[in-house]
Amino acid sequence: MALPVNIEKLIKGSVVETERIEFKKGWNPEDVIHTMCAFANDINNLGGGYIIIGIEEEDGGPVLPPNGLKQNQLDAMQKKLVELSNRIQPTYFAVSEPTEIRGEYIFVLYCPGGDNRPYKAPVSLSDKTRGQAHWIRRYNSTVQANDQEEQKLHELAAKIPFDDRINHQASVNDIKLSLVKEFLQEIDSPLFEQADDIPFVELCRQMQIVKGPVENLKPINVGLLLFNDEPHQFFPGAKIEVVIYQDEVGDRFSEKIFTGPIHKQLIRALEYLQTNVIREEVAKVEGQAQANRFYNYPYAAIEEVLANAVYHRSYELRNTIEVNVRLDEIEVLSFPGPLPPVDNEMLQKERIIARDYRNRRIGDFLKELQLTEGRSTGFPKIYKAMEQNGSPEPDFETDANRSYFLAKLPIHSRLKRGGQVGGQAKGQAAKKSLSDTEKAILRILEKGPSSRGKVLDALGMEKRTGYFRRIIDGLMDEDLIAYTIPDTPRHPNQQYKITDRGRRLLE
Repeated sequence: MALPVNIEKLIKGSVVETERIEFKKGWNPEDVIHTMCAFANDINNLGGGYIIIGIEEEDGGPVLPPNGLKQNQLDAMQKKLVELSNRIQPTYFAVSEPTEIRGEYIFVLYCPGGDNRPYKAPVSLSDKTRGQAHWIRRYNSTVQANDQEEQKLHELAAKIPFDDRINHQASVNDIKLSLVKEFLQEIDSPLFEQADDIPFVELCRQMQIVKGPVENLKPINVGLLLFNDEPHQFFPGAKIEVVIYQDEVGDRFSEKIFTGPIHKQLIRALEYLQTNVIREEVAKVEGQAQANRFYNYPYAAIEEVLANAVYHRSYELRNTIEVNVRLDEIEVLSFPGPLPPVDNEMLQKERIIARDYRNRRIGDFLKELQLTEGRSTGFPKIYKAMEQNGSPEPDFETDANRSYFLAKLPIHSRLKRGGQVGGQAKGQAAKKSLSDTEKAILRILEKGPSSRGKVLDALGMEKRTGYFRRIIDGLMDEDLIAYTIPDTPRHPNQQYKITDRGRRLLE
């Protein structure tokens, strides 16, 4: 049975996080049944995982070329697998595929998160040892669940992620073969070559996008979101709305709504933004032959922010994803906010470690298409893209109830509020009044240049707050403060200094 993934990419870890792959040099039924049970329990809703037998593991990665298996082992392993599946309680069947890699046979087991968790498996397959245990994945290891983790498994029993649930309002015919084949071809899956030779229902079963008994087979939500031409018929909020404003008031704007399979929405919306919003600027530097080149918004940051919105939003809600392109920033708004324990305070950090995910299957499909990367890489990638472009830092927020998630990407500082490329003018209108915090920052810098950390310490603020960033950006827009190292906001030796205009305003 062919798997709906490219096995070479799977082995390299380019489409699935390493903690979701377990390599085994040889066939050990006891190890296999424990790991199958752990992936079936899917305690962190990551989508289960893969067991690859015939490849040794070293320092968490595969040792290539593979050790391989003997061809006569493969049939015996498949027969034994049926026995192991029945010894897991409730019964659980993985998807298996013997295959050949670099001239050697390997055996791949795809173990998706199960619908009937929590699962138990024997502590030992020896007749002398009795007893069963809940097995889970803890980072890259398969271990027995402790009391707290067992409690969590029971709490998750009635919480199948929405994208992995059966949709009883649809039929298998609502999944379009052409879209399925297009996806399989794009990810270079071996299943594409078999798509025309096996029954359509069997193809859907192998892709894990349908569930239920033969007489009442139904698509699951992720199948409709990716492989139906109009998923908004089933999920009214499955759209991306892009609004480009031409004035500050909001009276003049253009709007475009993207529908269709959610991965195609994402691609088309990004193409639209790249064509209609992103532009390259050239700033000539006095005394320097080579001009500085930058973008109003770095594409990589926009791509990551919008892909994360598609991945992490709830498709149970009718709210669409909103992309508002204002004169000085891009806002991407999605609903609801992040799952606990992520809150507004945690969103101010550059790296967020989340343990629970709203859409375990959508993430897998987007990773196959290379539209998202591994877990916990989104925020660092956004910060890095903004830094490399010389842009201000991004801003992320939610409310106390986590009812929304808002990502803001500020326009490049030289283009804010009518600023001229080359830094000749940033906005000459006089600032009539300053807040107490703004005055305090100017007085600190009046004594000499200071780093962000020292300014925050002097103000008694936390090390990273969106509030502080907005104040600093406002002072720089008004040309009241400036960087000591121009155009490199996050240089390790970067400091702020007060400008002559800032000194005059304090007098």
